[in-house]
Amino acid sequence: MQEYLEIFKQQYPFTLLNEEQYKKIFDGASLSTFKKNQFIFHEDESEDDIDIYFVMNGLAKNIMHRSNGKQLSVRYYYPGDLVGVMITLTSGEMKFSVQAIEETKALRFHKKHFLEVMAENQAFSQIVIEGISNLMKSLYQEIKYKSSDQSERDYERDLFKQRIVTYSESPSIIQEDASLQDAVSQMQQEQVGGLIVCDEENYCKGVLNYQDIFKAYLNQDFSNPIKEYVKEEPYVVSEQDFIYDALSFLKHNHAAIIPVLHKQKVVGLIRQTSFLKMQNSVYFDLRYQIAKTSTLEQLKNLAPRYNREFQKFVEQLLEDQMLAYDVCELISSYNDEIHKQVIHIAEEAMIEEGYGTPPINYCFIVMGSEGRKEQAFSTDQDNGLILSDYEHLENKDEIEKYFQIFSEKINYMLESCGFPLCTGGIMAKEPKWRHSFQSWRETIQQWIQRMDAEEIRDFTIFVDFRPIVGDFTLAYELREFVTAKIKRSLNLQQLLMKDTLRFRVPVQPFGRIHGTGKTRVVNLKKSAIMQIVNAVRIYAIKYGIDDINSIKRLETLEEHERFHHRDVENAKLALHRLLKFRVQQNLKQIQNEQPLSNEISVTVLSKEDKKTLRDALMIAKRLQQVLELSYNRNRVV
Repeated sequence: MQEYLEIFKQQYPFTLLNEEQYKKIFDGASLSTFKKNQFIFHEDESEDDIDIYFVMNGLAKNIMHRSNGKQLSVRYYYPGDLVGVMITLTSGEMKFSVQAIEETKALRFHKKHFLEVMAENQAFSQIVIEGISNLMKSLYQEIKYKSSDQSERDYERDLFKQRIVTYSESPSIIQEDASLQDAVSQMQQEQVGGLIVCDEENYCKGVLNYQDIFKAYLNQDFSNPIKEYVKEEPYVVSEQDFIYDALSFLKHNHAAIIPVLHKQKVVGLIRQTSFLKMQNSVYFDLRYQIAKTSTLEQLKNLAPRYNREFQKFVEQLLEDQMLAYDVCELISSYNDEIHKQVIHIAEEAMIEEGYGTPPINYCFIVMGSEGRKEQAFSTDQDNGLILSDYEHLENKDEIEKYFQIFSEKINYMLESCGFPLCTGGIMAKEPKWRHSFQSWRETIQQWIQRMDAEEIRDFTIFVDFRPIVGDFTLAYELREFVTAKIKRSLNLQQLLMKDTLRFRVPVQPFGRIHGTGKTRVVNLKKSAIMQIVNAVRIYAIKYGIDDINSIKRLETLEEHERFHHRDVENAKLALHRLLKFRVQQNLKQIQNEQPLSNEISVTVLSKEDKKTLRDALMIAKRLQQVLELSYNRNRVV
């Protein structure tokens, strides 16, 4: 054993240790030999029984035991690799087995001594932690190129249909004014790799993990409250987001946990282990590439309109019978990432051109179908800006000029990425759609009091707004204001009904589809989809429901016993069928290099597709008739 100790002194990263630290790590260390196929440790072992190993010679593999009974090898360990560090640092959250592929010799360290040295030696600690970070990325790359059978592909596609709430666990929360000692004690007691830092009202302030604690120990900084150790804004997800939002982040970041929010308050967490369940999805690659783009041309190539990989991915989801409204939500989430990166590039351009960083807080909002997360490939821009109140500031003219230029850059960059400028001018570059928070409140109040036929169409688009970049508080507070105001306005609700009744669902009483022209063209969006969306929106407004997505509105209306379960299921089915027709039509148009539209020719549909379309239109017709009866009964205009 002694002969090995002298060799290790010359072995990186142990060369970074001083004599005392070297002695602490190697005192009590033992040499172990593992025969071929013998487990170095197994995931079923207690975390307390798993130590840290340094591979001296031989070869071992990391194995994940999947819930379907299959084993998945996700990496190899070679001489010079540390084994067991990830399990130790995550308090057993990331558990797996390690098995010798051939006879392997490894030095076994006592993990308590190893962690103490990490806390003392910053350089050594950084090397170990960087190794974990690189491992997280390499695991994905190794998994990505491994073949899988049909059941594994089915399992992956099932995950695309799952929401965060399905995977969310009870959160480990610590108050922001607690001490570092309290945090360490809680992490040990709860056996977790990180804590969510919250204020008294459970609003998320950050995430504290082992790396933050190591930094504090290395800097001999123990006296401050927890909030002083979590400076970076955490990555968070909503409980109703799809699981891929968290997985996309976890595959390329080594954060221990992701806070799960419901209306900004912490209700759960997603652990790092989630990402190991996914394989072979181009979607995660594309989202990662979006975040790494630095030029508009790079970003354009990743946009849905121009990226064939993304289009094929959507085609596959539809073929696999994924609900079309879930597919549209996925497309919308992908579009969100394009928007976010466009705004980042626009901010960088403003700095390069001498305008500097944004002078005040702002929130970029999307409206219409993007706001509802119901986009297909054929869509133009509907967006705006909410600015922090600035009218009282001396440089208010400079602020207005800044955001005028900034918003123009954003809108024209989005146009370059395949999102046409809105023909109705509903874009952030237009003064009407760019206000301070207080100005937005006043504008909304005026809309409600003096709404006309033209304004009502703009309002139906605006009311489905959703924040995607900036200070979300501005949007959330404005949402509360809007919901309260429009719930009390019977006149507004009547105007909304009158507006949506302008377009009749093109199906006759006995089910004949009424299209225009020789090929009997039907506009899926105006004549069918929007009739369902508008009706559901009006009822949501009437009952003070602040959900934006049509499916969520329907489900909430059912929860409040305002819609019967059967009617909700029928409306969801109709939306699924209509949106599926729309997305499939868009994909055909892209493939044939035709202009994108929402029109479909009835004459070219198969007998089965005609019946499917007719059934969906009949459901939309039924909703429109119910709305019309309500309008005629309560007419005030």
